[in-house]
Amino acid sequence: MGQKVNPTGIRIGHFLPWKSRWFGDQGSFKDFLIEDIRIRKGLTKKLKLAGITGVEIERLPKSMVVIITVSRPGVVIGRGGTGIEDVKKYILGIMSEVRGKVVKDLKIDIRINEVKNPELSAYLVAERIAGEMERRIPHRRATQKAMERVMASGALGVKVVIGGRINGAEISRVEKFHQGSVPAQTLREIIDYAQVPALLQRGYVGVKVWIHKKQE
Repeated sequence: MGQKVNPTGIRIGHFLPWKSRWFGDQGSFKDFLIEDIRIRKGLTKKLKLAGITGVEIERLPKSMVVIITVSRPGVVIGRGGTGIEDVKKYILGIMSEVRGKVVKDLKIDIRINEVKNPELSAYLVAERIAGEMERRIPHRRATQKAMERVMASGALGVKVVIGGRINGAEISRVEKFHQGSVPAQTLREIIDYAQVPALLQRGYVGVKVWIHKKQE
C-alpha cells in the first residue's frame, strides 16, 4: 500500500470528510459533478493570490454552501465584502454555462476558512517550490528551504518528491527529499498531501509534498 495510494483519498470517509457533500439523481448527478470540478479549478485559478488550499461544496435543494480555505482571507472578502459577491457571480456563471441556462433561484453561501499555519499546508508548500523552480532557483535549494520552514513550524515530518526532466536533463528522473517521520500506512496519522506541476523550459516537472502533522 505504501507508495501506491493517495494519502488523502484513502482517508476520505473514515478520517477525512468528502470534499463534495450532496445527493443527485440520474438526471442531475452528471451536471453536479462537472460543476464541482469546474468550480474548484476556476476558484483555484481565480483566488491564487489569496493562497487557496481547498474548496468544499455542500448542496441542498435550493441552496448551496461553498467553503473556501485560504491563507489570506482579506484578499477574497475584499473591501466591504465586494469580493464575496464577485465569487458568487463567478460560481453562478460556471453553473449557468454547464446547465445551458441561466441559474437564478439558487442561494449561494460563501464561507471563508483561514489557514492557521501556511507552512503546514502541503499545497502551499508545493506551490512555493514549483514557483521557485520556475524562477530558475536550484530545486535542491528550494526544497531544503521549504522543508526547514515546515519542520520549524511544528511538523513531525515532511517528504518531497520531484520527478521529470530536472535541470533540463535528457532523461527524466525522480529525486526524493525527507526530514522527520512520514508514516505511509498508519491511517490515524494526519498526512497532508498535494501535487503541483512546475512548467520549466524543457517541460513539466512534478512536485509532490507529504506533511505529517501533530494530532490536535
